[in-house]
Amino acid sequence: MRRHTRRIFNICYRFTGNSTEAEDLSQEVFLRVYRTLASYRSAYGGFATWMTSVTRNLLIDHYRRTKRDRITDSLDDKMAVVENKESVGRRPDQQALLGELSGQVQAALTKLSPELREAVILRDLQQLEYAEIRQVLAVPEGTVKSRINRGRIELARILQQMGVGPA
Repeated sequence: MRRHTRRIFNICYRFTGNSTEAEDLSQEVFLRVYRTLASYRSAYGGFATWMTSVTRNLLIDHYRRTKRDRITDSLDDKMAVVENKESVGRRPDQQALLGELSGQVQAALTKLSPELREAVILRDLQQLEYAEIRQVLAVPEGTVKSRINRGRIELARILQQMGVGPA
């Protein structure tokens, strides 16, 4: 399980935009995995893919439970805080720019519909293959590709509206 902790946390964080919430959801994922481990069948895919499916299902449940709360939240409360990772080779100004860009991408991700957001996260941030995403989302591969494409287009549009673009 240790080997999967960071990946599961990253999926939860990218979906929620909140590190505390992502930590709580990650713990819930591992509890659910522990309780349902007997249902895992290697014939249907790898363990990591199965864990991603469990994570996705929990995130959908969480999204539905908190939907009413999000409607009443102000936009100020929705601003994501992104961790800055130390890098030996980066100057402080480069680090600050990357942190700012990461925050803007996270804010834009939260504006995507859940279907598009999860497809983009699984492909572009978690780098899963189309077949793995098809298994996780339980939709045809064509639908996966369509959601990824639409998600990327919508994400680019949102980022452009935010004034983020190629230098």
